[in-house]
Amino acid sequence: MKRAIAIILFATFVLCTGGKEASARDAWVVIDAETGRLLSGSNEHVRLPIASLTKIWTAFTVLESGAPLGMTTISPEAASAEGSSIYLQQGVTADVEGLLYGLMLRSGNDAAYALAEHAGGSLDGFVDLMNENAIVFGLNDTVFTNPSGLHNEIHLSTAYDTALMMFHAMKNEKFKKIASTHTYNYELNNERYSWENKHRLVRSSDTAIAGKTGFTKVAGRTLVTYFEKDGKKIIVVTLNDGNDWNTHRELSENVFSNYSLVTVAKKGKYAILPGMEGELDKPIKLLLKKGEKNKVSHILRIPRGENKNSIGRWTVYFDNKPLKTSEILLTR
Repeated sequence: MKRAIAIILFATFVLCTGGKEASARDAWVVIDAETGRLLSGSNEHVRLPIASLTKIWTAFTVLESGAPLGMTTISPEAASAEGSSIYLQQGVTADVEGLLYGLMLRSGNDAAYALAEHAGGSLDGFVDLMNENAIVFGLNDTVFTNPSGLHNEIHLSTAYDTALMMFHAMKNEKFKKIASTHTYNYELNNERYSWENKHRLVRSSDTAIAGKTGFTKVAGRTLVTYFEKDGKKIIVVTLNDGNDWNTHRELSENVFSNYSLVTVAKKGKYAILPGMEGELDKPIKLLLKKGEKNKVSHILRIPRGENKNSIGRWTVYFDNKPLKTSEILLTR
């Protein structure tokens, strides 16, 4: 059965953040992991140190750089990197993919340094890549000075930008596999290691799929978690929260309880224009809470030309901001 497309425009609305209060030194945010939409937060755009959450962007930059996931030789600088370590030794040849697991599961600063040299040619060259990627992917309030998250006065991000780091990184299948691994067995220089993911919720909770921990004296405890339940996918970030495990549980359950996965465009055929129909091969769904559906609008872009069949782009907007675009088969 054909359905007509309604295109509706709405006035702006105020996003209710509610929940956990924050001081000038801490922040939190929850975003929709499918669209990147801000669902709730406090101080979410305040620039703060993020400690080892930096390594999300390090891993993503390595994987997106095109550098081969082969072997790399550990330099003296990498072996002596300050901070948390997987105890790499100078001159050893290490598997790059294994180093990515050591980076994400055990937060090895030596792994971060080695990966930076491998993918960027030098530490400085890789940091440049990280910052270039930050611009490309819209991390507008983020500056990196190193690949590990060691404190630097200008090495800062925001809770929202950090959530976007996870949002983009989880679209990379290799990153997703690494960040959601509970335990990884690794062999290096004829020695075997078993690395357990430091993220307690990833190891123990059915809804926590992936994540990263962080800590420095200046940043405090930092944490990002990718949650999924009943098809709902969200990302939670807390910066400088000493009770972060419980905070993440509470924030995720609040969203899962108050938001529904709403079908805003059904799968099937639609009457577009006289003599033209379109067909969506799958429904378009958004994570919405009560009262938000009337803030959704739709725009269909039809390509020029007289071809019998063509592909249009159906974009769903929330508060006049584009959230999700799907292809629709158009037939004249």
